[in-house]
Amino acid sequence: MAIIPAPINSLWEVWTTEAGIRSFFARDCHIDLRVNGEYKIYFNPNAHNGERGAEGTRILAIQPNILFSFTWNNPPSIPVIRWQYTHVSLYFTSIDAKQTKLLLEHDGWGEGANWEMAFAYFDRAWNKIVFPRLVKRFVSGPIDWDSV
Repeated sequence: MAIIPAPINSLWEVWTTEAGIRSFFARDCHIDLRVNGEYKIYFNPNAHNGERGAEGTRILAIQPNILFSFTWNNPPSIPVIRWQYTHVSLYFTSIDAKQTKLLLEHDGWGEGANWEMAFAYFDRAWNKIVFPRLVKRFVSGPIDWDSV
């Protein structure tokens, strides 16, 4: 959970539009904003297919400014479970005109060493990379991917 210094509509937009994703989350993406639409996030868009990022991922639920849910695959660095999907749900709650509470729930984990590595990877990624970049996006502007 994080308090994001942004109005709820703005926070919703950065998670659900291609321009929004490029402003804080990844260099490139493809979003088909509908249930079962594609939600591909390319952290390394020039890599080979299967190594670019969140590929093959789909939107599960859309309730504007309330809930956004999608499937998520494991990182290419864990090939044994790369194509097994987990689920991410984002819950948006307006605090006031300038702040929104964002709750991220990531579930669907399997058991064993590979799954433990994946869980640790995403725990770090969401909390140490994605949320700080999201806050930075609203405090000082979009991420300059050439300087990251």
